[in-house]
Amino acid sequence: MLSGIAFEMGAIIYLAVKGGNWLDEHYQTEKRIFTVIATLLGVAISIWVVLQQLKRIKY
Repeated sequence: MLSGIAFEMGAIIYLAVKGGNWLDEHYQTEKRIFTVIATLLGVAISIWVVLQQLKRIKY
């Protein structure tokens, strides 16, 4: 059950970074602010998903 957590976290963060890059290119920002915000949001979401999965594990 826990073996897929790393892949889930990686996929969520990867998609967030790609989305941030797309927004930066679309709006032509110089400081890559959308990439930074999307990456932080992706990390927060992936941690939240992991915590939700850990809550469902019964000892």
